[in-house]
This record gives sequence, structure tokens and C-alpha cells, in this order.
Amino acid sequence: MAEPLIYILILNYRAWRDTVACLGALEKLEYPNYRVLVLDNASDNDSVAQIRAAFPKVEVMELGRNLGYAGGNNVGIRRALTEGAAYVWLLNPDTLPDARALAAMVEQAQQDVQIGAVGSVLYEMDRPEQVQAWGGGEVVLPWGLIRLLNHPGQTPRLNYISGASLLLRREALERVGLLDEGFFMYGEDADMGLRLLKSGFKLAVAPQARVWHKGGTSWHGSLKADEHFAAYNVRLFRKHAPRPGLAVAGYAFFWLVEFSLRGRFDRVGALWRGLRRGWRLPLSV
Repeated sequence: MAEPLIYILILNYRAWRDTVACLGALEKLEYPNYRVLVLDNASDNDSVAQIRAAFPKVEVMELGRNLGYAGGNNVGIRRALTEGAAYVWLLNPDTLPDARALAAMVEQAQQDVQIGAVGSVLYEMDRPEQVQAWGGGEVVLPWGLIRLLNHPGQTPRLNYISGASLLLRREALERVGLLDEGFFMYGEDADMGLRLLKSGFKLAVAPQARVWHKGGTSWHGSLKADEHFAAYNVRLFRKHAPRPGLAVAGYAFFWLVEFSLRGRFDRVGALWRGLRRGWRLPLSV
């Protein structure tokens, strides 16, 4: 029996150097049946030209405007489903997957048709043996806590697969829908995980799927990132928490203490702006 078709989606925004490095790693994949589609989220630099020059055989789809993580990837997901893909692998451009990563994730998914999404073990790019996330993270909805998991023993607490490396089953997407485009950046992977679990699907991690991940390339370390992060996590709690107000209060308290202890009062301001924005974001798109 032929291996199922996998569509690999890489969403690029300005970060063509990362994307080119990622594409180079994908050429070494030990899996025979996949297609790669690069989606450029209206980069305002020469990303498209650079990627096409480095990998002329890879399809690059130019999006007319910046649709964010969810909107940009949804364009690719729709294409993948139309082309008959059994799975869609969302892969951040700032990652370097091991040659066995895709095969290991597919093998994990094929063990149980109720597995809706599979994650890889993410490692720090600059510390190659340091686990960044064991597949994804945990969302404690009553108290507004979101945290990455970093050990296989924590797998039962897994609520979502990190969007940095997220393999989605076709049937899961057909049942629960695509990514929620109300999350422009941040929160969309946690939302998808919670929706999958609510619909009866399972989440899994493939231990042999090793992927090295830098972290954010466009907003990393910026106050704007803090604001976005807070806003879309507030939207996440409003959408899923049994008591959204309590969850948001817990979330705000945790980060207020964190930033204050570090003396980063500029980030407290960004947090406050994000909290206010998050309450105004519409829950339907």
C-alpha cells in the first residue's frame, strides 16, 4: 500500500533565509510521498524572488495580503484537501526537521484513526539537545494558564500541538473545520487542539520526530509581540473557558508578576493594551 500523500505548508513572511534553510532540510526527508507548498504572506521584501531562486522547483503561492498564521495556512490547507492530501503538515519556516521527522509523525498517526493531530519534539535551535516543547502544551482553562510541555511524562496533559510543527489528519479538518482566522497570530494552535479534543479526536506526539525551532522571526522579543500574545490569548479564553473573566484575570496576574519581577514595566504596558484589545476581538469571523 502506498504511503499517504502529505502536503507540507510553509508560511513565509519576510523570513526567506529561514524558509530556504527549512526547504534544504526537507530535501532530506525519508518519506516518499509529499508535496511542499510555500505560502508567502505578502512579504514586503524580496522573499519570493530569493526562495524561487534557491528552489525553483518548489511552488510558491503569493498571497495578496498578510492573512496572518491562520488565514495564510488555510489557503494552503484548502489546496491540500482539494489535491487529495491525507495529512497536512504545518511547518514554521524557522525550523529544521530531522530526515525521519515526517515518517515518524505519519507512523504515529496511522496507529489510530482517532488521532486528529500529531506533534514533533521541538528542540532549541541554538541548544540542539534542549527540548523546547514535547509536541505542544497545556491550557488550564479555569485559571488562564498556558504552558509548553517538555517531557514525555506530561503527554496526558497535552491540550494542543504547537503550530511550529503540526500534522493534521484530513478527516479531523473535515469535521472540526480549518484554523480560526480570528486568531491573526498566536492562539490558533491552542484553539485547534481544544476543538479537536472536544470533537473526540486524540492528540499525539511522535518521539522520533525531531525538529529544531528558532522561535518567532518577525516579532520575537518585541512589545508588539507581547500585545498580540495577550490579545489573542484573551480571545482564546473567551471562546473556550467556562468562566472567561476568571481565566483572563488569572492570565493577567501571572504575566503581571512575571514582568514586574524582571523589571520590565514596558512589557506590563503591552500586556495591558493586549488585554483590552482581546476583550474587543469578535469571536466569530
